[in-house]
Amino acid sequence: MAGRRLGRLKKGSEFDSTYAKGSVFNGPLLVVRSVPNGLNRNRWGFAVGKKLVPKATGRNRVRRRLRAAAASADLPTGYDVVVTAKARVLHATFGDLERAMRQAGDAMEQAARAS
Repeated sequence: MAGRRLGRLKKGSEFDSTYAKGSVFNGPLLVVRSVPNGLNRNRWGFAVGKKLVPKATGRNRVRRRLRAAAASADLPTGYDVVVTAKARVLHATFGDLERAMRQAGDAMEQAARAS
């Protein structure tokens, strides 16, 4: 999937439904909420709070790193996914981000099997 653009959650209602109905993976670097979307691809949303990174340039940098980690990790498809950054993500290496995304993907698969 590397090199391809990720599908995006664009509307607030899409984020809200993922927050309300989605299963949650809570790791040390990020919180990932996911809900099946009935498509053959994932749609992604990335949330980085102003409290965490006050300047927009810093928030955008964190979003770019998270987006790249999501694109390079081999994750199950067919989900709307919202990734919320935690404070530790600021000092994490790219390998740490990829590992956290893979763990979230494993949790997504387990939640899908349980339902």
